[in-house]
Amino acid sequence: MITNGQRKKLGKERLQRVIDVCRSVEKGLDPFSIDIDDIITVVREYFPDWDLPEELCLDAEAIHQLSSVIELQSDWVKRRSTSLYTDPFLLEEKIQLLSKEEIVKLFLKAWDPIVELEQMSFHSLTQSLNYWASLLPLSERWQIIAPLKVDAGATTREELIKQRIFVEKTFSETLEAFWEELKKKIDGEDRIRYWDFIGADTYLKTIERAYMTSFLVTYGYATLEIFRLEEEIFIKPFKKQRSLLGKKQMNSIPISINIEDWRKWRESKQE
Repeated sequence: MITNGQRKKLGKERLQRVIDVCRSVEKGLDPFSIDIDDIITVVREYFPDWDLPEELCLDAEAIHQLSSVIELQSDWVKRRSTSLYTDPFLLEEKIQLLSKEEIVKLFLKAWDPIVELEQMSFHSLTQSLNYWASLLPLSERWQIIAPLKVDAGATTREELIKQRIFVEKTFSETLEAFWEELKKKIDGEDRIRYWDFIGADTYLKTIERAYMTSFLVTYGYATLEIFRLEEEIFIKPFKKQRSLLGKKQMNSIPISINIEDWRKWRESKQE
């Protein structure tokens, strides 16, 4: 006669084995190797005996692990059904039942050759001979061409500037003139909106002014004040050029100058 304590001990051991077997499925065991009906019978058999919290937790854990196995079985069936999976043993049996003629026909339907055979023909040889026969001799093809003689002449500085060999102003002179323009445009204030300074009548001119403004900031003629929350950018000129190199880390600040922003700026100025 098995006592109540012995029955509980046996039930706990069986539930623990159920949990261990179900967990082994997550490690690679075939989920269909688990007998779901047998596990449910074990859980149902010992459930009325549990009255302590740890016993009920063990029972709940067994149910939880069993549900995980059922979920894995369901996923397996879904994957096989969506990928048109066919059991290899069924395929082997079908192939064995086919005749040689039927197998050959199926192979020809599925065959997609990727190999191409190329070989010289009489026609291609004739074309090659005609090509080489039409070429000039090497002595004529490799003939040294004498350099052209050009009479030397004189030119003017204005002509060289027009041909962009010389520039009318050096870059530093152009940059300082741009700096003076910025100081005049602030009109008594200490800063000006970025777009109000670089904005021009054409988009190309606006790009050129933004390019020059980047050098003003880089070479210490001015600085940018950025207010990210208000999405506002101001440029503030210095009274004297400041050398920032070696004093602090220089940060690159990318500013988008696209044609849509330029059009919005133009429209706001025309209102």
